Amino acid sequence: MSFFYQFDSQNNQDRRTAEGLLRLQEKLASELPARTISDTLMLATWNIREFDSNKFGERSDECIAYIAEIISHFDLVAVQEVNADLQAISKVQKMLGKWWKFLVTDVTAGRKGNQERMAYLFDSRKVKFGGLAGEIVIPPKKGAEQLARTPFVCGFETSWLKFMLCTVHIYYGSSKAEDPRRVKEIEQLSKFLANQVKKETAWCRNLVLLGDFNIFATSDSTFKGLTKAGFFIPEQLQSLPSNVDQNKHYDQMAFVSHAYDTKSLKERLTRCKAGVFNFFEAVYRDQDEELYCQEMAEKYTKARNKTNYYRQWRTFHVSDHLPMWLELPIDFGKEYLERIAAAK
Repeated sequence: MSFFYQFDSQNNQDRRTAEGLLRLQEKLASELPARTISDTLMLATWNIREFDSNKFGERSDECIAYIAEIISHFDLVAVQEVNADLQAISKVQKMLGKWWKFLVTDVTAGRKGNQERMAYLFDSRKVKFGGLAGEIVIPPKKGAEQLARTPFVCGFETSWLKFMLCTVHIYYGSSKAEDPRRVKEIEQLSKFLANQVKKETAWCRNLVLLGDFNIFATSDSTFKGLTKAGFFIPEQLQSLPSNVDQNKHYDQMAFVSHAYDTKSLKERLTRCKAGVFNFFEAVYRDQDEELYCQEMAEKYTKARNKTNYYRQWRTFHVSDHLPMWLELPIDFGKEYLERIAAAK
């Protein structure tokens, strides 16, 4: 549970926020596994829409409270679309508690970079930053073009597991399932990272590539670019669209390892619980539209289709992506002891 400042029971927004948090907590508790001290890692990826560009007004304390509550149910979260101004993510961190830390990239410059950062938020009581941090540059070739938004790789340790995460926000381009540049970015990055993990000098040989790949469907070349490079995506994630309309497979978690054999890696990941969390079933619900008329102000009043405006507005206050999560086993103590005991 995240930490909240004192609410005023006579304040309408505070009461509304308290009601929303109660609904959110109930839904999170019913759908997500409980966090553990050392047995499992709750890993998530979340594109938090233009966090925070103020395009539809600054995110209120209510929005920040909801975002913090959702994140508090995970141990480590990769976040995309963090704005150049770090005020919003800093507010979330403060509400989560002083043991929550974040790591961010510099702003990706240029029109295609969209002034975005990428970030990791993690509970430092559970997850230790391992010292590795870098922005990925694809090795130069004649006429080579770098990714529109620089991928961010970091090393972490928790319990018995040492691993690298690389988070991405792949170029969108045209509204086609297989935009050529999007396909190329995924193929280039996946191949590069898969080769890096093979090296004896790698910081570690377990890597998770996660984030917003702008993949429309798992049958597309964009998705196949991941698997062709040797990454494994658990089946329980492949069936989960992650945009708010739940008709696109934009977000993914892909795994590659040279610390474990492929068969045992796949077996272990296939048993993991996983999902996406639809927060709009608990907060900023369709039936709540009238409650936010004042916040939406004149643009809502003048909108030809007010409900469509509300549905767009709320995505800029929470997100147009649903957080995707997976519960990873991290306590391999028994397996280790059994292996030692069985040695001849």
